[in-house]
Amino acid sequence: MLDSLARDILAHDRHTPDAPALLWNGTTLTYGDLAALADTAAVRLAAPDLHGDAPVAVRAVKSPASIALVLACLLARRAVLLLSPDLGHLAAARLAERAGCGGLLVPGADGEADLEPVPVPVPVPARPAPPGAALLLTTSGSTQLPKTVRLSHTALDRFTRWAGSAFPLGPGHRVLSYAPLNFDLSLFDVWATLRHGGCVIPVDPGRAADPRHLVRLFRESGPEVVQAVPMLFRLLAEAGTDAEPFTSVRHVLLTGEHTPRSLRGRLAQLFPRAEFHNVYGCTETNDSLLYSCGAREAADLEALPLGGPLPGVRVRLVSDGRDLDGPGTGELLVHTPFQADGYLGAGDPDDRFVRPAPGISEPVWFRTGDLVRRDTEGRLTLVGRDDFQVKVGGVRVSPEAVEQVAQSHPEVMEAAVVALAAPGTDTGPGPGPGPGPGNDTSTDPGLGTNTRLHALVRVAPDCTVTGLHLLTHCSAWLPRAAVPTVHLTREPLPTGITGKVDRARVRSVLTARLAARHHTHARTDRPTQPEPSA
Repeated sequence: MLDSLARDILAHDRHTPDAPALLWNGTTLTYGDLAALADTAAVRLAAPDLHGDAPVAVRAVKSPASIALVLACLLARRAVLLLSPDLGHLAAARLAERAGCGGLLVPGADGEADLEPVPVPVPVPARPAPPGAALLLTTSGSTQLPKTVRLSHTALDRFTRWAGSAFPLGPGHRVLSYAPLNFDLSLFDVWATLRHGGCVIPVDPGRAADPRHLVRLFRESGPEVVQAVPMLFRLLAEAGTDAEPFTSVRHVLLTGEHTPRSLRGRLAQLFPRAEFHNVYGCTETNDSLLYSCGAREAADLEALPLGGPLPGVRVRLVSDGRDLDGPGTGELLVHTPFQADGYLGAGDPDDRFVRPAPGISEPVWFRTGDLVRRDTEGRLTLVGRDDFQVKVGGVRVSPEAVEQVAQSHPEVMEAAVVALAAPGTDTGPGPGPGPGPGNDTSTDPGLGTNTRLHALVRVAPDCTVTGLHLLTHCSAWLPRAAVPTVHLTREPLPTGITGKVDRARVRSVLTARLAARHHTHARTDRPTQPEPSA
């Protein structure tokens, strides 16, 4: 049986072969060109060294050839493991072996693909992809081996159909694709757009952090739909305060992490004709909630609500093991028609997927690990991660909630908050955060009674705000235990491969600053030794 998504994409080759499918680095590839690349990739997939119908691992370098290779895999109904091109070779090999892949395919520009061997030094338990698996996506692990998420053909089919019904992705429409090809945002940007006959504008990852290139790309290609994490929008906003608005853009999808109000105010000026959409979801469930508003409202709201469930999506708030029916704060559980059916690796526990007891007709719920507040009118607002919470002075605090307060200052561009023990103190066991959905985020080390919050805050090069100003701002909104020590920087905060802030690297930067300060103070406070007598 042919995959319906791949079938619909290739149908454009028969009906409108000259229609644009990809706009890549100034070159237009038609649906006919894409089909030809997919034919070349299909020949490679049939080679005996790829072991029949076994899953295929692909180094997902963002390019037309990679897109064509994945398309050929979908058409052949061979599960494809999409691996970040930045993933270390041993980690990539381990993930490929876990999924039962015989090797890693590295796409070439002409549609050919080289087979990279899988040199795993220590055997790992394999859990081959089950029948019906289409894409195997990895979570954005930083200090641990990423989890592998199983996404079925049915889930992919349902999501791409919904996306095309909710947004203009069809013929004559252009959609920017900023996220890496192995990131779940590409299900919307790339696969839903191609299914409905639109034109995808993939951003070359080699120039994705160049503001001037991005501005030029927007001017020349004229995208109508743009979905991205805040990193893209910060780069555009920082390209120049006098930049002309991007009037071609009609839909801006904010996703991945909280977009601060100060940045949304700039975006309202850059995209004055656009409708803004706050999209909530994770790798395991895909998009779940959506809030849409005009540019003015997006700029004025202190925090964008999560919005309402997508068609077929169900949500619950759970606190202390009980469902919250009215106002309150609890962990968000979701069930979506697009969600994965579990993790692939034998070592990856499925405990976040809450399965019903045998004989009970309940859906499988996914525990997101996100704390969400429901107000008296039923509006949902993200508070932070349940597993990111730390205790400071005996008080449980959400660093993400502190970040939102810091970012609400008009001169703050971005901020990251982490919990650190004071240098030179003994850190006993503490409640560091654990891995959350779609994020095997680095955990805090054991933190004891000397734990303090520290904020690395980026401000504009020409602003006059001081650490004292920001301390005063945070103190006005936060309880005393949650007020962080502020560290100013004018450099962009470190990010991971998905464009989200890398808190492990933020922690390293702040730890080094504190250690240097502690060393300086220790030298200054050292008693003066008497001069030896002659």
